[in-house]
Amino acid sequence: MRVLICPDKFAGTLSAPAVAQAVADGWSVPDDVLVQRPLADGGPGFVEVLATALDGRRIPVATTDPLGRPAQGEILLAGGTAYVESAQACGLHLLTLQERNPETTSSYGLGLLVAAAVESGAGEIVVGLGGSAVNDAGAGMLAALGAGPVDAAGYALPYGGGALITATAMAGVPQLRQVRLVAATDVDNPLTGLHGASNVFGPQKGASREQVLRLDAALEHFAGVLEKAFGISDLASVPGGGAAGGIGAALIALGGRVTSGINLVTNLIGLDAELDTADLVITGEGSFDHQSLRGKVVAGIAAGARDRGLPCVVLAGRNETGYREAAAAGVTETHTLVEHFGSVEKALAEPARGLRELARGLAEQWSR
Repeated sequence: MRVLICPDKFAGTLSAPAVAQAVADGWSVPDDVLVQRPLADGGPGFVEVLATALDGRRIPVATTDPLGRPAQGEILLAGGTAYVESAQACGLHLLTLQERNPETTSSYGLGLLVAAAVESGAGEIVVGLGGSAVNDAGAGMLAALGAGPVDAAGYALPYGGGALITATAMAGVPQLRQVRLVAATDVDNPLTGLHGASNVFGPQKGASREQVLRLDAALEHFAGVLEKAFGISDLASVPGGGAAGGIGAALIALGGRVTSGINLVTNLIGLDAELDTADLVITGEGSFDHQSLRGKVVAGIAAGARDRGLPCVVLAGRNETGYREAAAAGVTETHTLVEHFGSVEKALAEPARGLRELARGLAEQWSR
């Protein structure tokens, strides 16, 4: 039997390649063919996943985290395209719960990664967006590229989304050398409003209700500054502008286009061809919930399996979906680490062992 193993990350515990390897290690039928194709949708693990499939060069880059502390990132250079992951510099996982405050966190570190990608000689830069701790509409990124926001007196603004309410202009022209920009994300939220970056994602980044209202007003104001500086319109409402705390809007302002992160990844790694030859598909992620079935990795894989009449098994840390809605999306069955171990603590402590044990049971069920 040919088994296609194509999971997303288990956020906070295992990367997508580590999840795939754990499942493969636990598979107990030696004659079966196991194909590992770990996935990402633009968020954490984007570069690592692409590096497993593309013949490219990984270039380490010194950058900063959302609070300006030193951090290590990298770019993947494949052909004339550089792939950059915003979460390496802006990721929520880089902060403790106490440090989360989107009024002060900055995307400056992402700008350093983009600048390094420009210096690499790439003609196109694909920026994976997702899992961010920032809500600054890419203002920090723009500052690192030489075009940060300034106030009425011409002074550079403090980092973070809160200060954007005082922005009046941009300090200069971004140093991009006519590189084409692509924002890879499966978030279609606009920059502002009820479904915008602040209202939808601000609370998980540590924002109170009062902060959400201030941030939404600041981003609405800043959108007007960006529109005037870069000669565009309707930036506050364009789909995808709210990705990664509004970094999507900044990339759009710079002439970038928005594309589906999961579609980009699956096309680059040739996933459709693997689905065509598979007998069983195993996918998964840390939390299998209602969002999983609306445009994320698991939804895309389950739909592809369903269209081909293939069984699709989801392995997850926990499951918050209903059986019927999962089945309608193409999921044959779901198994979780919480159910396997009997506790959340154990599931978080030993995810790789749990996945190996679940995979052993699946092999006995499906292949013998």
